[in-house]
Amino acid sequence: MLEIDGIDAHYGQVRILKQVSLSVREKEVVSLLGSNGAGKTTTVNCISGVLPVTKGTVRFMGKDITRLPPHVRVDFGLIQIPEGRKIFPSLTVEENLILGSYLKKPKSCRQKSLQTVMEMFPILADRRKQFAGTLSGGEQQMLAIARGLMSLPRLLMLDEPSLGLAPLVVESIFKTIQQINQEGVPIFLVEQNVPQSLAISKHAFVLEEGEIALSGEGSVLLTDPNIKKLYLGLDEEDSQKKMSPVQRAPSNHES
Repeated sequence: MLEIDGIDAHYGQVRILKQVSLSVREKEVVSLLGSNGAGKTTTVNCISGVLPVTKGTVRFMGKDITRLPPHVRVDFGLIQIPEGRKIFPSLTVEENLILGSYLKKPKSCRQKSLQTVMEMFPILADRRKQFAGTLSGGEQQMLAIARGLMSLPRLLMLDEPSLGLAPLVVESIFKTIQQINQEGVPIFLVEQNVPQSLAISKHAFVLEEGEIALSGEGSVLLTDPNIKKLYLGLDEEDSQKKMSPVQRAPSNHES
């Protein structure tokens, strides 16, 4: 469904992504993990067309979309929910949702989509006439996800949906992501919350300094000693246990 093959990306003269390759298949949840500054958001922005790639290709539904503008990618059903939610605080909840259905096909079934997201997020139905800026952080994240669903995604990309939220809200958000996926929408999830992400992911990739350092099935990576040491904060003794059979990206010497 989504295939990224050897992409590079730069901010000015600084090379941020270095031959990043990954894929998302139909019906899957796939996670991209990594620390701050690893290049996760840059990767998502390259996929959505917000940031141009300087090398490599991006394919969606079998089409090369590497040079296509963002609005065309949205029309194909490639939807990004950005880090920080990026809702319109001075508009109501309902107005924010309507803005998610401005293209021809989503607009044609706007009322049905509104009903669907209001049923999925009852709190938004209760607050539909409320200004979005007055919502709590968790409610704003729900609104951002709901607005993305209004665009009728073929693939939904979520960039740090749990950022800055309380643990109970994070749990609710991840349950919502699972629900959306179970209803047939593939998910590309960019997260720092490693345990939660791996627990719901079919496959995951770990990004370090702009390169894919590790990849494998989510359930396997969740038990990998290196992941535990680097991201879950376990002690050195735990990290010395036998390595799990995950697929590792080849180093420059191995490629």
